[in-house]
Order: sequence, then structure tokens, then C-alpha cells
Amino acid sequence: QVFLELEFEECSEDTCIMRVQELLQVENVFNLQIIGEGKDTQLNLKWITLDEKKNEEDYCEGCGTRDLRKMIGGLVEKLVGGKEVEPVVVERPVVVETPKVVQKVVKEPVVQRTEGDKTKVMFVTVGSSGTILTSSDGTTWTERTSGTSKYLSGVTYGNGLFVTVGPGTILTSSDGTSWTERTSGTSKPLFGVTYGNGLFVTVGQSGTILSSSDGTTSLTGWTERTSGTSKYLRGITYGNSTFVGVGRSGTILTSTEGNWWTKRTSGTTTFLWGVTYGNGTFVVVGGSNFLGGTILTSSDGTSWTKKRTSEYYNSLSEVTYGNGLFVTVGKSGTIFTSSDGTTWTKRTSWTTEDFSGVTYGNGLFVTVGSSGTILTSLNGTYWTKRTSVTSNNLFGVTYSQ
Repeated sequence: QVFLELEFEECSEDTCIMRVQELLQVENVFNLQIIGEGKDTQLNLKWITLDEKKNEEDYCEGCGTRDLRKMIGGLVEKLVGGKEVEPVVVERPVVVETPKVVQKVVKEPVVQRTEGDKTKVMFVTVGSSGTILTSSDGTTWTERTSGTSKYLSGVTYGNGLFVTVGPGTILTSSDGTSWTERTSGTSKPLFGVTYGNGLFVTVGQSGTILSSSDGTTSLTGWTERTSGTSKYLRGITYGNSTFVGVGRSGTILTSTEGNWWTKRTSGTTTFLWGVTYGNGTFVVVGGSNFLGGTILTSSDGTSWTKKRTSEYYNSLSEVTYGNGLFVTVGKSGTIFTSSDGTTWTKRTSWTTEDFSGVTYGNGLFVTVGSSGTILTSLNGTYWTKRTSVTSNNLFGVTYSQ
């Protein structure tokens, strides 16, 4: 599959191995090369992770099988130190000019996950017609019963609870499997939702902002807050002790406690769709179908700097941060990544479907979009399409841990 995707000149050893890592969903690859010359043997073991390469060599005169095994063990010890490694070996002869040369590829995650570990993490994506899908690994997805036929546009996780929102609709779940509808107190459409500072906050049409300490009605329920705007609010996040909400006409609002909100100057009139926080920086993305993509950054949520405009790429719908990387997604399969929020690199998604949501968790980026599209990536660079078991549009995705 990798050879089909990449042109001959693109398929260098590093590029191809990284792409294979992405397809196999493994973080580490060992490439063992054994060169025999008479009774003598040369070993070269290369350890390739998503971030670096390490290489160790050894040479043995007249070694037998037992000696070679000890040498390989020694090379592994030099490379990984005291880390526990339980190799999963895939042997594949490589045709080379010298018939005595055989390469073996050993693939194994340095940290082996158990079934018990998987239950600690759950990806949840939501969409049209009340669609809710869950996955423990981002690869295999299961459809859940939401109890509603309304579209669900946003989902978050906090304080042991998943919360998803839609038109006057709020659903909660402690496990992502069984969902309960809550009283929202509004009939207006709700779009974005987040958790921070002990508070769930959701935003929506006509400047609607609701907050709740527990996501249910058992304690304080959901309370409508004064936003100071009538603009459509689409995205919200929490970081640096600040809530940041964004929406139509370049609207940006901030709040330290989630109840009292202040309007900020964004420097743009573009529709702002998504917002995230990471590495000391807020990143906001947006842009209409006609204006293309917009990216704004801020260290405090108050002063904003415009980074990109429509001349660079399509409209952007959502953004997330994880593993030292910002990832933004948008129209027509658009994906961009950045380590600092300033310099962005376009990535290939292998689809023209529109993306609406993206998240990071358990060492994996997950993006979702139209027609049930789900893609995953270990490093934000190479993306793999997954089976989502639905053709409904997916609008939001989150994870728990």
C-alpha cells in the first residue's frame, strides 16, 4: 500500500518506514541487517521511532546461531537501555545483489498495552441524526444509541463525563456507551463545548453561552450566561486559566471563570470555527468557503495576531494540540500541522471529504468529517482512513483518559 501511495523517488528508506509505522499503528521499528561473508557475520541494528533513529553494529568471526542471538540481544540493550521490549518479529527477505544478505524487520511497541489499559481511554465522535461512535484505539469504531435524532455538533470530556450538544440538546455519559439527555434550558442550537476549571461550557446561536459544574441537573444544572454578543458562537476551549470562545464575524470572547465574558479584538471579520490551546499559545482557525483559511494566535487570549489568509489554503474548521504539534483540518480534506502555531505545513489526507473535528489522545490524532469519514495519525504527517460504520456526517470528536 505504501508503494502504491508514494512515487519511486519519494519512497526513501526513512519515508517508507515512517509510512509503514503509521499503517501498522506502531511507534517503533527495528531494522536488522545480517551480512554473511564466509564464516564471519556483520550485524547492523537500526531503531527507528517517529522522532529519531539510532544505530548499532557488531561483528563476529565464526559465530554460530547461539552467538548471533546473544549479539542481537546486546545490540538491543545498547539501543533501548533498560526499557522492556517484547519483540513481534516479521521476517521478509529482501532481494539484493549479494545473495548472502538478508534483512529482517522487527516491529514492536516499546510500551505494550493490555486490554485493561485500553479501557482507560475512549474516543467519542458525534454527528448528524444523533450519531455517536466510540473507539478504544481510534481504529475500530462502534455505533451507540444516543436517544435522539437531532444532529450533535460538539463533544468534550471532563471530570469523568462525556458531554455532547446539539439544537437545544445536551447529552451526558460516564462511559461513552449509555447516554442521558439533560435539560439545557434553551431551544437554540449549541455547537461547541469544553471543560475547564471545574466547569462545562457550551456555546451556540445568537451568542448563547451555558455553563454547568457537573453537566447534569443533579446539582446546579445548566445556566445561561450573558455573552455580550448576538453573534453565532461556534468553538470554545480552555487553557492558561482562560476560556476562549469564537464565532461569526471574527468574534472572540474570553472569560476566566466561564460566567462573565469580555469581547476581544480579533483583527478579522472572518467566521472563526475552532480554537485550542497548547505550548503556551491559543490558536484559532476559520474562514468561509469564499475567503479560505484563517489562523490567529495569542499567548493570553487578549491580543491576537493573524498568521495566515485565504491565499494559502481552504477554509479551516477545527484545530487541536498534542505531542508538541498543532493540527488543523478543514474543507476538501485539508490538513495542516505546526509546532509553534506560526509556520504551517500541508499534509496529505488522501480524501476530498470535508473535515469538521479533530482531537489528540492516547498517542493518536483523530479527525472526522462528512460521510462518516475518520482518519488517524500517529505523528500528524501520515494519515490512515478508518472504517466508521456510518455514512452520516461527523462533526466533533474527543477522548478521555
